[in-house]
Amino acid sequence: MIRSYDIMIAGHLCLDIIPRFKDGGSLRIEEIIQPGKLVNVDEAAISTGGPVSNTGINMKTLGTNVCFCACVGDDQIGALTIDNLKKSGNAGGVHIRKGSVSSYSIVIAPPGIDRIFLHNPGTNDSFSAGDLDPELIGQCRHFHFGYPPLMASMYRNEGEELQEIFRIAKDTGATTSCDMSLPDPDSTSGNAPWRKILEKILPNVDIFVPSVEEAFYMLHPDEFLKMKREQNGAELIDHIRSADYSRLAEEILAMGCRMTTLKSGHRGFYIKTAAKTTFSSLGAARPGDEENWAGREIWAPAFKPDDFGSATGAGDSAIAGLLSAFLRGMNIEEAIMVAVCCGLQNVRVLDAVSGIKNWDTTMKMLSDNMPVIDAHIESDEWHWSDQHNLWVGPGDVYSKH
Repeated sequence: MIRSYDIMIAGHLCLDIIPRFKDGGSLRIEEIIQPGKLVNVDEAAISTGGPVSNTGINMKTLGTNVCFCACVGDDQIGALTIDNLKKSGNAGGVHIRKGSVSSYSIVIAPPGIDRIFLHNPGTNDSFSAGDLDPELIGQCRHFHFGYPPLMASMYRNEGEELQEIFRIAKDTGATTSCDMSLPDPDSTSGNAPWRKILEKILPNVDIFVPSVEEAFYMLHPDEFLKMKREQNGAELIDHIRSADYSRLAEEILAMGCRMTTLKSGHRGFYIKTAAKTTFSSLGAARPGDEENWAGREIWAPAFKPDDFGSATGAGDSAIAGLLSAFLRGMNIEEAIMVAVCCGLQNVRVLDAVSGIKNWDTTMKMLSDNMPVIDAHIESDEWHWSDQHNLWVGPGDVYSKH
């Protein structure tokens, strides 16, 4: 069967407004933003945001044939959002809800300080399985869904709607993937039963692509919050051990998906895959070399940026690189390096899409032996591969070769 599109990107969609802050050397947000204080900023980047935009537009830039599926309101923000998407693919799957408000985010990202998002979920909260067009999905080799924690209907009733979405996608014969976002622990999303939700959806998810913090929180919220308190609220990426990566990935694979990543920001990109016998349930987009993709555990360090704009959308960009390489039939070592290269391209600019280069430029960058950031893998069970410039884990079928 010939499919017209490589991928449908569905899920969360918004408009991002990202002012550029001057680098004044501040280390805490309260040094910059205070009641009654006027903060001068430089130009603002305005672009579509969320995985439908970030992952989808970036995959289009990389040469992938994309269509989109989401909801917007019948307002100016919705019109701007759809106009931007139409430049990068088929926006026929984007529904306009009359009388509803479109989603937008204001991203506050001063240099050296973790981002703050002011977010209106808008029509994302009402997205449902009824917004899918199975015939359009059936024209796609792959179906990707992103950010269910930011979409209220996706985590209500223990994720029944999200489960139905992935059932519909798998029934069309498409290969599937799912990206997450980190819920606020004090929010309704943060108190949703995420382990139960994952148990429901992962049998119909071929490639699960959360960050390590997202996976940690969803599987072990009490342990996550305890470590968060111990680290005085800091990001936990630098405090999660390599053995914990393997443990989390094993738990995820045991729930039924075929592959899982644990995106790790400046520590790079981890991926673990199940045995080849599980690949029989993959859909239209299969690995070019199944032997190469099966039973793997590898970790690519992040490339060191020569200039830093913002980390907004860096995970989405890395996923765009991984899925683009996967759909091109590349081997897993090549695919994970494309992922970290796209992450590098992303963090050099303010917004989530303008930094991504075309496929040929990305390949040229990967041939330039760019400097990497130490991933701080403390375990002697991991070893460095000079051939592929990445770490090979104890659960990898080639770990002893």
